[in-house]
Amino acid sequence: MKRTITLKEIDPISIYGAANRNLEALCGHFPHLKTVARGSDILLEGKEEDIEEFELRLQQLIEIKRHKMHLTPYDVEEMFDGETAGTPVMLNPEAPIVYGNDGKPIIARNGTQKRMVSAWFDNDLIFATGPAGTGKTYIAIALAVRALKNRDIKRIILTRPAVEAGERLGFLPGDLKDKLDPYLQPLYDALGDMIPPKKLQDFMAEGTIQIAPLAYMRGRTLDRACVILDEAQNTNLGQLKMFLTRMGRDAKFIVTGDASQIDLPRRSDSGLLRGIELLKGLNSVADIRFSNADIVRHPLVSRIVQAFEKAESEGAEA
Repeated sequence: MKRTITLKEIDPISIYGAANRNLEALCGHFPHLKTVARGSDILLEGKEEDIEEFELRLQQLIEIKRHKMHLTPYDVEEMFDGETAGTPVMLNPEAPIVYGNDGKPIIARNGTQKRMVSAWFDNDLIFATGPAGTGKTYIAIALAVRALKNRDIKRIILTRPAVEAGERLGFLPGDLKDKLDPYLQPLYDALGDMIPPKKLQDFMAEGTIQIAPLAYMRGRTLDRACVILDEAQNTNLGQLKMFLTRMGRDAKFIVTGDASQIDLPRRSDSGLLRGIELLKGLNSVADIRFSNADIVRHPLVSRIVQAFEKAESEGAEA
Protein backbone atom coordinates (compact mmCIF):
# COMPACT_ATOMS: atom_id res chain seq x y z
CA MET A 1 0.00 0.00 0.00
CA LYS A 2 1.16 3.54 -0.80
CA ARG A 3 0.12 6.86 0.69
CA THR A 4 1.31 10.46 0.57
CA ILE A 5 1.03 12.68 3.64
CA THR A 6 1.21 16.43 2.98
CA LEU A 7 2.27 18.73 5.79
CA LYS A 8 0.03 21.80 5.74
CA GLU A 9 0.35 25.09 7.59
CA ILE A 10 3.64 24.05 9.18
CA ASP A 11 7.25 24.29 8.04
CA PRO A 12 8.40 20.74 7.15
CA ILE A 13 11.92 21.49 8.43
CA SER A 14 10.51 22.22 11.89
CA ILE A 15 9.19 18.65 11.94
CA TYR A 16 11.97 16.88 10.04
CA GLY A 17 14.70 18.56 12.08
CA ALA A 18 18.23 19.47 11.07
CA ALA A 19 19.57 16.91 8.57
CA ASN A 20 16.19 15.12 8.94
CA ARG A 21 17.24 13.75 12.35
CA ASN A 22 13.71 13.93 13.81
CA LEU A 23 12.24 12.16 10.79
CA GLU A 24 14.96 9.51 10.92
CA ALA A 25 14.19 8.91 14.61
CA LEU A 26 10.51 8.49 13.79
CA CYS A 27 11.20 6.18 10.84
CA GLY A 28 13.46 4.09 13.05
CA HIS A 29 10.33 2.85 14.83
CA PHE A 30 8.89 1.65 11.52
CA PRO A 31 11.60 -0.59 10.03
CA HIS A 32 9.24 -2.24 7.54
CA LEU A 33 7.90 1.04 6.17
CA LYS A 34 9.54 2.73 3.18
CA THR A 35 9.57 6.48 3.78
CA VAL A 36 10.67 9.27 1.43
CA ALA A 37 10.37 12.98 2.30
CA ARG A 38 10.08 15.46 -0.58
CA GLY A 39 9.40 18.97 0.60
CA SER A 40 6.03 19.02 2.33
CA ASP A 41 5.18 15.51 1.14
CA ILE A 42 6.06 12.27 2.89
CA LEU A 43 5.63 9.22 0.66
CA LEU A 44 4.92 5.97 2.51
CA GLU A 45 4.91 2.40 1.24
CA GLY A 46 4.18 -0.64 3.37
CA LYS A 47 1.45 -2.37 5.33
CA GLU A 48 -1.70 -0.39 5.97
CA GLU A 49 -1.46 -0.75 9.76
CA ASP A 50 2.11 0.60 9.72
CA ILE A 51 1.05 3.56 7.59
CA GLU A 52 -1.88 4.32 9.89
CA GLU A 53 0.38 4.15 12.96
CA PHE A 54 3.02 6.36 11.30
CA GLU A 55 0.42 8.99 10.43
CA LEU A 56 -0.90 8.98 13.99
CA ARG A 57 2.59 9.44 15.41
CA LEU A 58 3.37 12.20 12.94
CA GLN A 59 0.25 14.08 14.05
CA GLN A 60 1.35 13.67 17.67
CA LEU A 61 4.73 15.13 16.76
CA ILE A 62 3.08 18.09 15.03
CA GLU A 63 0.99 18.70 18.14
CA ILE A 64 4.11 18.63 20.32
CA LYS A 65 5.73 21.16 17.98
CA ARG A 66 2.84 23.58 18.51
CA HIS A 67 3.91 23.86 22.16
CA LYS A 68 7.69 23.93 21.66
CA MET A 69 10.14 26.18 19.87
CA HIS A 70 12.25 23.30 18.56
CA LEU A 71 11.73 19.56 18.21
CA THR A 72 14.56 17.08 18.81
CA PRO A 73 14.91 13.30 18.33
CA TYR A 74 14.49 13.12 22.11
CA ASP A 75 10.89 14.36 21.66
CA VAL A 76 10.31 11.54 19.18
CA GLU A 77 11.61 8.96 21.65
CA GLU A 78 9.42 10.43 24.38
CA MET A 79 6.35 9.55 22.29
CA PHE A 80 7.37 5.92 22.30
CA ASP A 81 8.62 5.96 25.90
CA GLY A 82 8.24 2.48 27.35
CA GLU A 83 6.36 1.14 24.34
CA THR A 84 9.31 -0.14 22.36
CA ALA A 85 11.52 -1.03 25.29
CA GLY A 86 11.68 -4.79 25.27
CA THR A 87 14.15 -7.37 26.48
CA PRO A 88 17.58 -6.52 25.02
CA VAL A 89 18.90 -9.07 22.55
CA MET A 90 21.42 -11.28 24.35
CA LEU A 91 25.02 -10.68 23.32
CA ASN A 92 27.59 -13.45 23.12
CA PRO A 93 30.39 -12.28 25.46
CA GLU A 94 32.87 -13.21 22.73
CA ALA A 95 31.14 -10.98 20.15
CA PRO A 96 31.83 -7.25 19.60
CA ILE A 97 29.87 -5.00 21.94
CA VAL A 98 30.04 -2.07 19.52
CA TYR A 99 32.35 -0.93 16.75
CA GLY A 100 34.64 2.03 17.33
CA ASN A 101 34.88 5.05 15.07
CA ASP A 102 37.88 3.42 13.37
CA GLY A 103 35.79 0.36 12.57
CA LYS A 104 37.58 -1.86 15.07
CA PRO A 105 35.36 -4.02 17.29
CA ILE A 106 35.23 -3.25 20.99
CA ILE A 107 35.14 -6.60 22.75
CA ALA A 108 35.49 -8.00 26.26
CA ARG A 109 39.20 -8.74 26.58
CA ASN A 110 39.29 -11.02 29.61
CA GLY A 111 37.08 -13.31 31.64
CA THR A 112 35.96 -10.66 34.11
CA GLN A 113 34.95 -8.24 31.36
CA LYS A 114 32.98 -11.09 29.76
CA ARG A 115 31.17 -11.71 33.06
CA MET A 116 30.32 -8.01 33.17
CA VAL A 117 28.87 -8.20 29.64
CA SER A 118 26.78 -11.24 30.57
CA ALA A 119 25.61 -9.54 33.78
CA TRP A 120 24.19 -6.65 31.74
CA PHE A 121 21.42 -8.84 30.33
CA ASP A 122 20.41 -10.44 33.62
CA ASN A 123 20.61 -7.48 36.00
CA ASP A 124 19.47 -3.89 36.32
CA LEU A 125 22.28 -2.83 38.67
CA ILE A 126 25.92 -3.79 38.18
CA PHE A 127 28.77 -3.00 40.57
CA ALA A 128 32.13 -3.24 38.79
CA THR A 129 35.05 -2.71 41.14
CA GLY A 130 38.78 -3.22 40.92
CA PRO A 131 42.10 -1.55 40.15
CA ALA A 132 42.73 1.07 37.49
CA GLY A 133 43.30 -0.15 33.97
CA THR A 134 40.93 -3.12 34.05
CA GLY A 135 38.53 -1.55 31.56
CA LYS A 136 35.48 -1.58 33.84
CA THR A 137 34.37 1.95 32.90
CA TYR A 138 35.17 1.44 29.23
CA ILE A 139 33.06 -1.72 29.05
CA ALA A 140 30.24 0.04 30.94
CA ILE A 141 30.17 2.85 28.37
CA ALA A 142 30.37 0.38 25.47
CA LEU A 143 27.33 -1.46 26.84
CA ALA A 144 25.48 1.85 27.23
CA VAL A 145 26.31 2.96 23.67
CA ARG A 146 25.19 -0.42 22.31
CA ALA A 147 21.89 -0.14 24.18
CA LEU A 148 21.36 3.39 22.85
CA LYS A 149 22.04 2.33 19.27
CA ASN A 150 19.64 -0.62 19.67
CA ARG A 151 16.96 1.65 21.21
CA ASP A 152 16.92 -0.42 24.39
CA ILE A 153 17.35 2.88 26.24
CA LYS A 154 16.62 6.47 25.29
CA ARG A 155 19.56 8.21 26.97
CA ILE A 156 22.92 7.79 28.67
CA ILE A 157 23.71 9.68 31.85
CA LEU A 158 27.26 9.85 33.18
CA THR A 159 28.11 11.09 36.64
CA ARG A 160 31.14 11.29 38.87
CA PRO A 161 31.69 12.75 42.34
CA ALA A 162 33.84 15.84 41.84
CA VAL A 163 35.74 15.26 45.07
CA GLU A 164 38.70 17.42 44.13
CA ALA A 165 36.33 20.40 44.00
CA GLY A 166 34.31 19.26 46.97
CA GLU A 167 31.33 19.29 44.57
CA ARG A 168 31.41 23.09 44.99
CA LEU A 169 32.02 23.89 41.36
CA GLY A 170 30.94 27.52 41.37
CA PHE A 171 34.44 28.90 41.72
CA LEU A 172 35.52 27.31 38.44
CA PRO A 173 35.07 29.35 35.21
CA GLY A 174 32.47 28.57 32.57
CA ASP A 175 29.12 26.81 32.52
CA LEU A 176 28.33 23.46 34.15
CA LYS A 177 29.87 21.48 31.29
CA ASP A 178 33.08 23.54 31.45
CA LYS A 179 33.34 23.02 35.20
CA LEU A 180 32.85 19.27 34.94
CA ASP A 181 34.99 18.53 31.90
CA PRO A 182 38.26 18.02 33.84
CA TYR A 183 36.59 15.39 36.05
CA LEU A 184 34.68 13.65 33.26
CA GLN A 185 37.41 13.60 30.61
CA PRO A 186 37.97 9.82 30.88
CA LEU A 187 34.27 9.31 30.11
CA TYR A 188 34.47 11.70 27.14
CA ASP A 189 37.49 9.78 25.86
CA ALA A 190 35.57 6.50 25.91
CA LEU A 191 32.50 8.03 24.24
CA GLY A 192 34.75 9.62 21.64
CA ASP A 193 36.08 6.19 20.69
CA MET A 194 32.59 4.86 19.98
CA ILE A 195 30.52 7.77 18.66
CA PRO A 196 31.58 10.10 15.81
CA PRO A 197 32.39 13.62 17.12
CA LYS A 198 29.52 15.38 15.33
CA LYS A 199 27.02 12.73 16.44
CA LEU A 200 28.31 12.92 20.02
CA GLN A 201 27.93 16.70 19.96
CA ASP A 202 24.35 16.35 18.70
CA PHE A 203 23.52 13.75 21.35
CA MET A 204 24.76 16.06 24.09
CA ALA A 205 22.93 19.07 22.68
CA GLU A 206 19.69 17.07 22.52
CA GLY A 207 20.08 15.59 26.00
CA THR A 208 20.41 12.04 24.69
CA ILE A 209 23.79 11.90 26.44
CA GLN A 210 24.00 13.90 29.65
CA ILE A 211 26.69 14.61 32.20
CA ALA A 212 26.05 15.72 35.75
CA PRO A 213 27.92 15.91 39.02
CA LEU A 214 26.61 13.45 41.57
CA ALA A 215 25.16 16.24 43.71
CA TYR A 216 22.90 17.27 40.81
CA MET A 217 21.28 13.83 40.61
CA ARG A 218 19.13 14.41 43.67
CA GLY A 219 15.39 14.54 42.97
CA ARG A 220 15.56 13.00 39.50
CA THR A 221 13.79 9.84 38.36
CA LEU A 222 15.65 8.22 35.49
CA ASP A 223 13.50 6.07 33.21
CA ARG A 224 14.72 4.00 30.28
CA ALA A 225 18.29 5.20 30.70
CA CYS A 226 21.71 3.74 31.30
CA VAL A 227 23.22 5.66 34.18
CA ILE A 228 26.89 5.20 34.99
CA LEU A 229 28.41 6.35 38.29
CA ASP A 230 32.19 6.37 37.91
CA GLU A 231 34.77 6.68 40.72
CA ALA A 232 32.11 5.56 43.20
CA GLN A 233 34.73 4.90 45.87
CA ASN A 234 34.57 8.66 46.47
CA THR A 235 30.93 8.56 47.55
CA ASN A 236 29.70 8.05 51.08
CA LEU A 237 26.90 5.63 51.84
CA GLY A 238 24.25 8.37 51.81
CA GLN A 239 25.34 9.61 48.39
CA LEU A 240 25.35 6.08 47.02
CA LYS A 241 21.84 5.49 48.34
CA MET A 242 20.67 8.77 46.81
CA PHE A 243 22.11 7.75 43.43
CA LEU A 244 20.69 4.23 43.42
CA THR A 245 17.21 5.41 44.35
CA ARG A 246 17.08 7.54 41.16
CA MET A 247 16.45 4.32 39.20
CA GLY A 248 13.25 4.47 37.15
CA ARG A 249 11.51 1.88 35.01
CA ASP A 250 13.45 0.13 32.25
CA ALA A 251 16.70 1.64 33.55
CA LYS A 252 20.16 0.14 33.88
CA PHE A 253 22.60 1.41 36.49
CA ILE A 254 26.34 0.66 36.50
CA VAL A 255 28.55 1.67 39.43
CA THR A 256 32.31 1.52 38.95
CA GLY A 257 35.06 2.20 41.44
CA ASP A 258 38.44 1.31 42.87
CA ALA A 259 38.50 0.96 46.66
CA SER A 260 42.28 1.41 46.66
CA GLN A 261 42.01 4.97 45.29
CA ILE A 262 39.78 6.77 47.76
CA ASP A 263 40.20 10.57 47.67
CA LEU A 264 37.90 11.35 50.59
CA PRO A 265 39.45 12.96 53.70
CA ARG A 266 38.85 9.71 55.59
CA ARG A 267 39.02 6.39 53.75
CA SER A 268 36.40 5.01 56.12
CA ASP A 269 33.84 7.49 54.68
CA SER A 270 33.70 5.58 51.38
CA GLY A 271 30.37 3.83 51.03
CA LEU A 272 31.11 1.74 47.93
CA LEU A 273 32.07 -1.59 49.50
CA ARG A 274 29.58 -1.13 52.33
CA GLY A 275 26.83 -0.49 49.79
CA ILE A 276 27.74 -3.60 47.81
CA GLU A 277 27.62 -5.67 51.00
CA LEU A 278 24.21 -4.26 51.95
CA LEU A 279 22.74 -5.20 48.55
CA LYS A 280 24.41 -8.61 48.43
CA GLY A 281 21.97 -11.32 47.44
CA LEU A 282 19.29 -9.05 45.97
CA ASN A 283 17.79 -10.12 42.67
CA SER A 284 18.91 -8.17 39.59
CA VAL A 285 22.09 -6.91 41.29
CA ALA A 286 25.49 -8.10 40.05
CA ASP A 287 28.84 -7.72 41.80
CA ILE A 288 31.75 -7.96 39.34
CA ARG A 289 35.20 -7.84 40.95
CA PHE A 290 38.26 -7.09 38.82
CA SER A 291 41.79 -7.91 39.95
CA ASN A 292 45.35 -7.00 38.95
CA ALA A 293 45.29 -9.92 36.53
CA ASP A 294 42.54 -8.14 34.56
CA ILE A 295 44.55 -4.98 33.84
CA VAL A 296 44.52 -4.34 30.09
CA ARG A 297 46.68 -1.23 29.89
CA HIS A 298 50.47 -1.26 29.54
CA PRO A 299 51.93 -4.40 31.19
CA LEU A 300 53.85 -2.14 33.57
CA VAL A 301 50.56 -0.85 35.07
CA SER A 302 49.87 -4.21 36.71
CA ARG A 303 53.32 -4.23 38.35
CA ILE A 304 52.87 -0.63 39.49
CA VAL A 305 49.55 -1.49 41.15
CA GLN A 306 51.12 -4.52 42.84
CA ALA A 307 54.05 -2.46 44.14
CA PHE A 308 51.75 0.16 45.67
CA GLU A 309 49.51 -2.49 47.23
CA LYS A 310 52.54 -4.18 48.77
CA ALA A 311 53.78 -0.87 50.20
CA GLU A 312 50.34 -0.08 51.63
CA SER A 313 50.09 -3.55 53.16
CA GLU A 314 53.50 -3.27 54.77
CA GLY A 315 52.61 0.19 56.08
CA ALA A 316 49.44 -1.13 57.66
CA GLU A 317 51.37 -3.93 59.40
CA ALA A 318 54.05 -1.60 60.76
